[in-house]
This record gives sequence, C-alpha cells and structure tokens, in this order.
Amino acid sequence: MTRLFGIARPSAWVKFGLLALATAVVYSGAIGHLVGFDWPMADFNYCFLIPFVVLYFLWEKRENFARLPSVPSWTGFLPLVLGILLFWLGDLGGEFFTLYISLWLVVVGLLWANFGIAKVRTIWFALVMMLGMFPLPFIINVRLTFGLKLISSQLGVALLHLYGMTALREGNVIDLGFAQLQVVEACSGLRYLMPLAVLSLILAYQSKAHLWKKLFVIASSVPVSIGINSARIALTGILYTVSNGEVAEGFFHGFSGWLIFMAAVPILLLEMWILGKLPPRERLRAGPEDEQASPAPEPGTVRDGGQGRGQPPSRPVIQASARPFAQPIFIAALVLLCATAVLSRAVEFREKIPLKKPLSSLPLTIGEWTGQTDRMEQDMLDQLNLSDYAIVDYQNRGGKSINFYTAYYESQSKGQTTHSPETCLPANGWEFREAGATDVPLGTGRSMRVSRAYVEYSGSRQVVYYWFAQRGRVLTNLYQVKIYSVWDSLTRHRTDGALVRLITPVYGRESPSDAETRLQEFTREIVPILREYVPE
Repeated sequence: MTRLFGIARPSAWVKFGLLALATAVVYSGAIGHLVGFDWPMADFNYCFLIPFVVLYFLWEKRENFARLPSVPSWTGFLPLVLGILLFWLGDLGGEFFTLYISLWLVVVGLLWANFGIAKVRTIWFALVMMLGMFPLPFIINVRLTFGLKLISSQLGVALLHLYGMTALREGNVIDLGFAQLQVVEACSGLRYLMPLAVLSLILAYQSKAHLWKKLFVIASSVPVSIGINSARIALTGILYTVSNGEVAEGFFHGFSGWLIFMAAVPILLLEMWILGKLPPRERLRAGPEDEQASPAPEPGTVRDGGQGRGQPPSRPVIQASARPFAQPIFIAALVLLCATAVLSRAVEFREKIPLKKPLSSLPLTIGEWTGQTDRMEQDMLDQLNLSDYAIVDYQNRGGKSINFYTAYYESQSKGQTTHSPETCLPANGWEFREAGATDVPLGTGRSMRVSRAYVEYSGSRQVVYYWFAQRGRVLTNLYQVKIYSVWDSLTRHRTDGALVRLITPVYGRESPSDAETRLQEFTREIVPILREYVPE
C-alpha cells in the first residue's frame, strides 16, 4: 500500500478510522450545529473554506510528517482529557463554543498521543487554522459587532464630510438630511474582519519575513477591514444622492461588500512588499518542520546497505507491532472516546421540567399599574428559541411607564440559552453610560441583587433592571448562569430558567435616581407574582 503521512499498513488506517469514528460520534451534535447553523450565517460563511485550507497545509507537510518517526506518548492525554472535560461542560452548560474548543483539543491530543509531539509540530499551522472554523461566542460576537459598527459609522461620516456632503451621526444612524442610513449588523465589518484576519495569517505564515513583520501584517487586518467597511458606508451614502437609495439598498449593498473586501487583498500584498524593503531583510531560520535532514531512526527501523559507507540513510520504516490493536495508548484513547459517547447518550439526563402557569396569563393590573401586552415578530422568536415569554407595557396613574419583559426556557441546553440585555441593548444602538449591580429592598428586611444599567440613544435615556431567575436563584450575569446550569443538570436534572428585564424612561427633567425609584417600587410588586410563573 502506498505510504501516506507515514502510515503504510492497513491496520494503521483501521486504527486511525476507529479513533476518527469515535470522535465523530461524540461530537456529532456539535458538528451538525456548526455546519448546519453557524456556517450558513452571513458573518461566518467563509468557514466553509477553512477545512480545504487545513487539508492543503496537511498535504503540503505530508513528506515531512512521514519522514519523522512516530513516537506515541502518554503526554498527549493531557489535551485529550482536558478536551473531554470541556465536552461535558459544553454539553451540560449549553455552550457550543466550548464544544468546538473541546473538539480541537481532542484532535490535538489524539495526534500527540499516537504520533508524538515531533509530528504534531510539523503540522502545527494546519491545527491552528482549524480554530478558524469556529465562530466566536455569542457574547463576544455581539460586542465586537457593536464596536465595529460605531467605528465604521464614525469613519464613514468623516469620509462623507471629506467628499463635501452634510451628514450627522446619532449612534449607528447616519442622517443625510434627505435620507437616513442605518448601520446594521451586516455593515459591522465583522464579516470582513474574520476572513481578512485568516487571510493575513496565511500570508504571514507563507512569507519568510522577520517575526515582527509577520505580526504587523496579522494585526493590520483589523484597521484594514474597518477602513474598507467605512469606505463602503460612505460610498452607499454618495449613491443615495444619485439613485434615491435604489442602488444603495439593492444589489450594490450585497455585492459591494465582496468587491471592497477584494480590494483589501492588494492592500495586504502592498503592505508586505513595503515591509520587505525594511530591515532586517534576512530570512528566518527554517523551523524543525522545514529541515530536510532525516532524523535519527527510532529503534526497529531499517536502513539500506549504504549505511556506514557515507551514503545517506533511506527513509525509516517503522516496524509494526505483532499485535497492532493491543497498543495501550490506542486502547486507552478509544475506550475514553467510546465511554464519553455512550455516557452522553445512554445516561439518563432527561430534565425534570416543573409545572408553571403560562406567562400569557400574567395579570395586567398590579397595584396601581395597568398593563397592555405586546408580541414579538416570528423571526425574532425563531432566533431566541425560547419556551414562553411575556412583554407588557405597564403604566401608573401618573402616566409613567415600565416595559416588562421575561423569557422562560424549559431547557437551557445547547442552542437554547438566555440572552443578556448586556448584548441585546448595544446591538440595538443603546450606549451604556453606567452598568453594575444594585440591591432592591423587598420588605421585611429582605433584598434582591439585580443588574442595573443607565443607557442612552439619540437623546433618549432609560434605566434598566434585569436578573436571571434560575431554579430558585437570582443571578446577575451569564457566567453564573452557565456554571449553575452545569451543576443543576448533574444534581437536579434541571436547566430551566428565565430572564426578567424592566425598563423605564427617564422623563424630561427627571434624574436617573427618580426613574430607579419607580423601578424599585414595581420590582417589589412583580417579584412575588413571578414565583407562580417561574419555577423555583
């Protein structure tokens, strides 16, 4: 059989196939979500190309990989076991990004354990590129998107002023006088930043420049992506003057993104050419994976008859064990993966979902407050993937209002998890002026700690209270929610919980403290009622 990656015997391929199959079974849910849900999203559809990039770099190093002897090592079980631990955290806590990193660690651990660290070093860049297949966590993604939108809109307005147009910016809305441009998530630049960062990483790796030049090229992908996106926003504003928005909002809006992204490629190449003219110009010493000299053979390898007469040795031939499937490292890795696959499916982790009243029956009269229900659009409901929710606008006798929102999840398993206002409000343009936690007195010496935020947007001001009602606990951040979801899944077979959010405007000459007093009064009224709708 033709030797490929140093694996020549059919038994070796069978062993490799068994480990790959066991890994695929363990991570079938995560891989299905990655390919079927994450990658088709507009910001991450570049990920479809990453597996081919990884295969290319593996193929490029195939001869170097095959030349080195395989030295199985128990040390490879360090990343392997860590990956399995992260699998259980991600599986029980409902966090896909944790599962993705877990998969990566398991792959690295299996390679290290069965082939040795020298071979892993040979293909290190292909393993690094694997990380490019995994979208960022939701919290980081939203915050990064919001920040990029602000910077892009600011620079876009500056370019419009340079062109001679009048433009004003309020948050992520650019007012042209005769039209308004909304810098939405699609214009955040994130869908340019990530593929451009991957491209700059590949260019830096392929170049023989000095280390600081490589790092400079990689870091420059951030300002380059922001700059080209700002130019796109400015060009959209200019087209409004000649097309009444038809071209700007139609084909151009989608096509211009790829057109301007392609303009970033020659920018990076020009940047590398300029850096090449700067000292130092010497090439870096080749790494171990690029050295052409054959390593000393491991015990059991065979050299040709030229040994000892000044002739180079032949490629080492690794002698197969008489019992290839009885190797302890292979057996231990396979048993660990199979046990994880069986436990994740066979052990009874079915959740005990307690009975509760439907949130649609929430009273519309609470003390002096009278409410009116509202509903969400279906596409928003599809994104949130919640079990039950209520939106009620309550108003007191003085005409002051509070928007009440609660989202209940029967299970916060993978793909069904609470979204924090910390990410949702900025995504809608609200800027946090103050954020922290505060204690709300509930009477009879009791109090409840909630998250508090003071936000502004286009001259409007609001005070926000929110907390996570999680199986009798009141939590104030998503990290606590994840930790207790794992613990309660194991000890109580429950991951249900709810987000509760209260928002009140700061009216006229009111101070934020006046609005907060109103929120505290309403909180004292609503908390006892919610116990009937959110199980403890």
